[in-house]
Amino acid sequence: MWGDDAQSIYAFRGANIQNILNFRSDYPDHKVFKLEQNYRSTKTIVEAANQVISNNKNQIFKEIWTDNDEGSKITLLHASTDNEEGNLVAQAIFGHKMNSQLPNTSFAILYRTNSQSRVMEEALRRLNIPCRIYGGLSFYQRKEIKDMLAYFRLAINPRDEDALLRVINYPARGIGKTTVEKLIVLADEHKKSLFDLIENPPATPRFPENTWAKVSGFITMIKSFGALLKTKNAFELAKHIAASSGLIKELHEDKTPEGVSHFENMEELLNAIKEFTDTPKTNLETGEIEENVLRTLDEFIQDIALLTDSDLASKDDTDRVVLMTVHQAKGLEFPYVFVTGLEENLFPSIQSLNSRTDLEEERRLFYVAITRAEVKLTLAYSENRYRWGNLTMCEPSRFISEIPEKLIDLPTRSMPKKEGFNSAENFSAMLQGLNLPPRKFSSQKPANAAPVNSPGKPPQKPLVPPVNPAISAIPPANTEDIITGMDVEHERFGRGKVVNIEGVGPNKKATVLFPGIGQKQLLLKFAKLRIAE
Repeated sequence: MWGDDAQSIYAFRGANIQNILNFRSDYPDHKVFKLEQNYRSTKTIVEAANQVISNNKNQIFKEIWTDNDEGSKITLLHASTDNEEGNLVAQAIFGHKMNSQLPNTSFAILYRTNSQSRVMEEALRRLNIPCRIYGGLSFYQRKEIKDMLAYFRLAINPRDEDALLRVINYPARGIGKTTVEKLIVLADEHKKSLFDLIENPPATPRFPENTWAKVSGFITMIKSFGALLKTKNAFELAKHIAASSGLIKELHEDKTPEGVSHFENMEELLNAIKEFTDTPKTNLETGEIEENVLRTLDEFIQDIALLTDSDLASKDDTDRVVLMTVHQAKGLEFPYVFVTGLEENLFPSIQSLNSRTDLEEERRLFYVAITRAEVKLTLAYSENRYRWGNLTMCEPSRFISEIPEKLIDLPTRSMPKKEGFNSAENFSAMLQGLNLPPRKFSSQKPANAAPVNSPGKPPQKPLVPPVNPAISAIPPANTEDIITGMDVEHERFGRGKVVNIEGVGPNKKATVLFPGIGQKQLLLKFAKLRIAE
C-alpha cells in the first residue's frame, strides 16, 4: 500500500483517512518507507507546507525536504473586496508575464468553491489574459447561470424564443414537451412568435383548458418581470425573478455536492448583480462618476455580453491561465500558483468548523494547494465578500497564521475600509425578497450637483465642458502617480486639486476640487489627468 495522509482530501466522496492512519496497527508486520524529498517546490514553499500540516494531530509524521533553491518569499495579497481580490491577482499575473516573458500556462488560480471563479475570470478578461476552467465550464456557461440569464433576457425581451423554450417548463410547471412542440407548430401556422401566439391565442387554441392556463400563467409572470424593468434596480429585480420563478428554490432543494455547487453559483450571480448595482455609472468622456443613476438589469446583461462572447472564442488557443478548485489541482503542478479566498468560513469552509476531523481535512486541502507551486506561491484574501448580495466582513483564514512570518512578504499598503452590510440572510429570507435595506447615497452633494431626476421624467445628461486642446495635447499621467494634495489638470474641467484617493488598480478613484465647477469624483483609468506644473 502507498499513500500520503497529508493529501487525503476526498472525505466528501467517502474516502476515510483512517485507512492510512490505522494501517500500521492493522498490519503489525508492515514496513514504512517515507518518501520525503520534494523535487517540485522551493525551500520556502516546502517549509511553509511543513509548518501548516504540523498542526494536524492525526497524521504520520514526515519531514519533507528539498534540494531546490530557497526561492522567493510567499506573497500575501490583502484586498478590501472579492472584486478587488480578482483585480490584484490578475494584475500580479500580468506583471509576472511582462517582467519574465512567461506563457499563460505558467499560472494557476486555485479556490475552495467553483463559484469563486467568476471574479477571477472577469478580472483576467479585463486585462485580455485568456483563461480556462480546468475540468469544467466558465461561470456564465454553467447551466444554472444560463437558466437564470434566460429569465433575465425574457424580462427584457419576451420574444426571445431561445430563452423562452429554455425555461418555459423549468422549474417544472406542468408544460410538457408535447405541449411545447404543439405551440411551436401553431405559432408557425399563424406566422407568430411563441410569445405573441400565447398572448393573443387563436379562437381554438387546441389545448386543454388547464394546460393553456399554465402556459398563459408563465407568460403573465414574464410580463410582470418586464413591467418592473425600469422601476427596480438590477439587483432588486434579479432577486425577485430568482424567487418568483422558483429557480432558487429548485436549486436549494438539491442537497448533493453538485447541487450545493449549483446553488453557490446562483448566489455568486446575484453577488455580481449586486456589485454592478452598487457601482456608480462612469461618464466615459470625462471619467466622472455619476451618482444616483438607476442601474437596471438590461444594463447588466449588456455588461456581461462581452464576457459570454469570449467564452465562444476559439478553443484552439491552449496558452491560457488555469482556474480550478483545490480538489481538482491534486496531482498537478504550476510554476506560479495563486490560492484565493483565504478567509474563515470559506477556506476553511464553514461546514468544517464543527469538528477537529473536518478542520484537519481542510488543512490537508490547503497543504495540497501550497504544494502545487514550483517557483512562486501567492495567497490572497479579502476583508469583505458578497453573500447573497450583502457585503459581509471577513476574517483572514487561520491557515495564513500557521505559516511562519519570516516566509511571507506581508502587504505593505493599508486597505481602505469599506462600509459593511449586515450578515447574509438565510435562505427563507431570500425567498421573501431578502429584505435588504435600500441603496444609500451620500447626503453630501458636490457644490454643482444637479437635482435628482423625478420619476417619469427622462434623465437629463449633464453638460460636459468642451475639450481644452492645450491640456489634451499633454500625455496623461500614470494613475499610480496621482496622489492626494496634488494639483492636476483635466481636459474638460481644467485645473484642480486632488482632495482624496481611494481604490487600487482599475478601480482607483480621485475626488478633485475644480475652482468654479465644484468637486468631481473621477475614475482615473478614464479621467486622463495631467499633473499640473
